[in-house]
Amino acid sequence: MSNDRPTWRKSSYSGGSGGNCIEVCAVWRKSSYSGGSGGECIEVADGVRNLVPVRDSKDPHGPALIFRADAWSAFVAGIKAGDFPALA
Repeated sequence: MSNDRPTWRKSSYSGGSGGNCIEVCAVWRKSSYSGGSGGECIEVADGVRNLVPVRDSKDPHGPALIFRADAWSAFVAGIKAGDFPALA
């Protein structure tokens, strides 16, 4: 399920002793490139400078992939151009 509210999580750089804790936030939205059938759904987080975090909407607490914004744009342009027919 898409989450349009900020998601907070403890940074991997925070100490385990309770001190030096930092939380990071991302606002996730379903990508306009996700299918409507519920099978191939990805979410992207906005507001991260020069990066595009991507995750599986069916596993919102699972891992996220982080792409440079220019690499993500090139990937999306390639899909639109038919360079990856299995993904279109």
